[in-house]
Amino acid sequence: MATVGSGQFTYEVVENWGTLPDGMTFGPISSVAVDSQDRVFAFQRKDPAVVILDKDGNYVDSWGSGFKFPHGIFIGPDDLVYLTDRDDHVAQVYTLDGKLIRELGNKGQPSDTGCTIDGGIVLRAAGPFNKPTELVPSPSGDLYVSDGYRNSRVHRFSSEGELILSFGEPGKLEKEELHLPHSIYADWQEVLYVCDRENSRVQSFTRDGIFLNSWTDVVRPTDIYMDANDIAYVSELAPRISVFDKEGNLLARWDSPSGHGIYGDSKGDLYLAEVAGQRITKYVNRPEGGLQYVKGFL
Repeated sequence: MATVGSGQFTYEVVENWGTLPDGMTFGPISSVAVDSQDRVFAFQRKDPAVVILDKDGNYVDSWGSGFKFPHGIFIGPDDLVYLTDRDDHVAQVYTLDGKLIRELGNKGQPSDTGCTIDGGIVLRAAGPFNKPTELVPSPSGDLYVSDGYRNSRVHRFSSEGELILSFGEPGKLEKEELHLPHSIYADWQEVLYVCDRENSRVQSFTRDGIFLNSWTDVVRPTDIYMDANDIAYVSELAPRISVFDKEGNLLARWDSPSGHGIYGDSKGDLYLAEVAGQRITKYVNRPEGGLQYVKGFL
């Protein structure tokens, strides 16, 4: 079994992780998330859209049909599932067993940004949504959406789904400018980390959209996951996985398949979702020197 990374960020690579029932195969897997039981939820571009595996990779359940273009998935501390249907221009909240409890956006109705090509030039920033990419909760209860393939905004909503504010402008050079905000993460202080994919950087902001920092040592970042120790894991189209502290200092890096989504579990293991490869790669944490990952401590 191949080994990647270094120091406390050393991993054994498990390719084609997960076992499905006979006759069932994965489609393009856009993203993955892990619930409080360490069950892995794969969000794929075929029906059923959500496939659930236990911590050992055994098939548990599946749900979801009629998604136009599955993109981002996140599971909050509340064990609710936060999804984005990119091409239907909506962000949705589900229970773990697939019951819809909230929908943001107007299904099938993109906002007017003047952009007609995915990842193209946005002529004007607009409201929710034009091909959103990820929905995440925050400690305050507010919801944040990165938006997206034909917009250049981050939107903040109340827990009840009311729009509070939007920030970000189309551009390639200045801070606060975004070109395809592809993923977002809200940490315990409600600092927002945005994968500004086509600008090859991760930008951080306050909950009010005030710029804080920019990490530029990335190549077209697709997703960001932060563990209980405030360590950030970024999948890139380089392709590779990079590990940073909260200030953007590089801690570890290794070559990987071209991952579209990344997430971790309570053991310190990582899961990488592949669209083209139609598979999940698991990275089992095996720190050099035997130091074991404990949630909240290293």
